[in-house]
Amino acid sequence: MTDLRIDAVETVIVDVPMRRAHRFARTGMSTQPLLYVFVRTAGGVAGVGEGVVPGGPWWGGESVETMQVIVEKYLAPVLLGRRVDDVPAILRDCADVVAANLFAKNAVEVALHDAWARHLGVPVHTLLGGAVRNSVAVTWALGAEAADVVVDEALAKLDSGLHTSFKLKMGALDPADDVDRVLGVAEKLADVAGVRVDINARWDRLTSLTHLPALAEAGVEMVEQPVPGHDVDAMAAIAAALPIPVMADESLRTPADALRLAQSGAAGIFAVKTTKSGGLRASRAIGEVAAAAGIPCYAATSIESPIGTAASLHAACANPASAWGSELFGPLLLAEEMLVEPLVYDADGLHLPGGPGLGVELDPAQVRAFRRS
Repeated sequence: MTDLRIDAVETVIVDVPMRRAHRFARTGMSTQPLLYVFVRTAGGVAGVGEGVVPGGPWWGGESVETMQVIVEKYLAPVLLGRRVDDVPAILRDCADVVAANLFAKNAVEVALHDAWARHLGVPVHTLLGGAVRNSVAVTWALGAEAADVVVDEALAKLDSGLHTSFKLKMGALDPADDVDRVLGVAEKLADVAGVRVDINARWDRLTSLTHLPALAEAGVEMVEQPVPGHDVDAMAAIAAALPIPVMADESLRTPADALRLAQSGAAGIFAVKTTKSGGLRASRAIGEVAAAAGIPCYAATSIESPIGTAASLHAACANPASAWGSELFGPLLLAEEMLVEPLVYDADGLHLPGGPGLGVELDPAQVRAFRRS
């Protein structure tokens, strides 16, 4: 049998330019930093995972720089000499050494699964229970720019045939002005595309209850995380007041968070990100809570490269509750292709790649080209 002992853990930071700047409620980005974590076994099998955050540490408190230190100094020593298929025990011991740091742990956990699945000759989703679908629809995220700018971008995306729903970032403007901006977009896209909004936890309960009904009345399909993540009571009040679903993102990281949200009626949709939850297994557990509670899931994004996107895609395709599609557009927003063979996007969405592990291969030349010196 191939020697499954881990004999090397390597990290590489790359900075990949984006096709256009992307604005959140609090910040923006025109280049996406990524941390790649490579796990290699004595038998010659290698797996890769990705550490990535949307726009820096403002969202989850981590950055590629902090992730690299955590992986190299604290997590790699836990892995070395262990069997790559000893995932539960490795994750337990990593948690004993490092609290939180779920984005860093995700990169390691995905690399372990990629290597293990490659050893077995099966896709990663097999290790998660098997695929229940082979593709997911992809919503395109629009930034916090003016209405005419985002409408033009949305119409161009509709013409491409790749996207029929769009999510607008909110929270950067005065709430009344922001609502007027979204109402203008919703009017232009009425009857041709679905419109959703993400407030990035910038409002409070009163602001949300004052302004969100107008968005629902205008045909907005869903509102994501209007209030800070800790304020589950406010999320529940808003969810009860609106005729459209509220999606939990900042409020949802762990399976325990999922249980609390389900019990309190605070979310009609779960935004599942492997990155913020620490990996594939926690994402699967969140999906199981969602399925038991009858809450659909949405495969959300941290604007990953194709590596992180493929990991999220395997998790979503293995999650029976993933009924609201995805936002796995990250590779389409990057200006450079990082894979030898790109992921496949078409009118049916993003398709599971074939082959073992994640089913994708990083282009070594591209990694060298964008590696941070």
